[in-house]
Amino acid sequence: MSHGPRSGLAAVSSALLAMSRHLEVRDVLKTIVASARELLDAQYAALGVPDDHGGFAQFVVDGVSEDQWKAIGPLPRQHGVLAAMLHEARAERLADVRKDPRFEGWPKAHPDLIDFLGLPIRDGDEVIGALFLANKNWPKPEGSCGFTADDEELLGILAQHAAIALTNARLYERSRELTIAEERSRLAHELHDAVSQKLFSLRLTAQAAARLVDRDPSRAKGELQQVAALAAEAADELRAAVVELRPAALDEDGLVATLRTQIQVLDRAHSARVTFVARGVKALPASQEEAVLRVAQEALHNALRHSGADHVDVTLDRRGSGAVLRVADDGGGFDPSVVRRAGRHLGLVSMRDRASGAGGTLTVESAPGKGTVIEMEVPGG
Repeated sequence: MSHGPRSGLAAVSSALLAMSRHLEVRDVLKTIVASARELLDAQYAALGVPDDHGGFAQFVVDGVSEDQWKAIGPLPRQHGVLAAMLHEARAERLADVRKDPRFEGWPKAHPDLIDFLGLPIRDGDEVIGALFLANKNWPKPEGSCGFTADDEELLGILAQHAAIALTNARLYERSRELTIAEERSRLAHELHDAVSQKLFSLRLTAQAAARLVDRDPSRAKGELQQVAALAAEAADELRAAVVELRPAALDEDGLVATLRTQIQVLDRAHSARVTFVARGVKALPASQEEAVLRVAQEALHNALRHSGADHVDVTLDRRGSGAVLRVADDGGGFDPSVVRRAGRHLGLVSMRDRASGAGGTLTVESAPGKGTVIEMEVPGG
């Protein structure tokens, strides 16, 4: 077992739990590397995910400063001992990696690596990464490897769990990509149905105006005014769709800033007054933030396109470690039971699915002539 300060079952458990907490591939890689270096008390650790062209798609290090990493230069190629781990899929434990016949040198700014322990990360028969440590932080006899057989066994356990965590993170990212693709497909259909109808009406109205210009100028003027109104509606549809196609802002700006920006755009694009207030909301897990954003978009879409509201008020308040979203309009309202019986859901099924998928709840209050209030609560992290 490792002679470092974090040896023992508690340290192993801590490292495995840390890996399981992350869903983004890059975060998982960083956690694996940091956990391995701390657990086995090494000066340096690195993990490379190979690409299909003899290089690495991703390469994460721990123990090297950002300035050092920049000075080292491009990512390494799959050569020397790294290639052996990837292609022969076996562990490598060396007293001095520089004296190994497969050693091919490294850039001038690269730190000196001496004793070395490396393992492939495998998913079944596929090698999905190479994990290695260098320079054990405890005294060792001259010419011997500081990493022991027990260290190799421990790193092997860590590599097995790293394979699970990395595979899960990849599956999560792929599922997110599919979700985004489905969302874009839905928006594309919606955009086609709504905007193409507007454009078709606009073309017919413009043709009618052209025929009336000479024989009935006053009627032609009315038709041209209708052209302007249809063009404005088509522009509104486009702006709303563009807003919905930009959930990536969540990663950069967070939920509150993203909602505020989108609502400002909708306020400018529509005749109804759309307002937003956030009070004390802290960062939420990524899945919950995306669910809140999507429910807000669906509720705003319904209010602005179907309710005839003059005012739509959006609030986001902190509740415990979570948050409550409230979208209220003063529009025509509806009878939810009638909507369900008629098979028209106004996106309510989608909103409820998003809320429950994020561990939250959704309530809808509405009645004819009484406006609509949609409230979603998520638990936070």
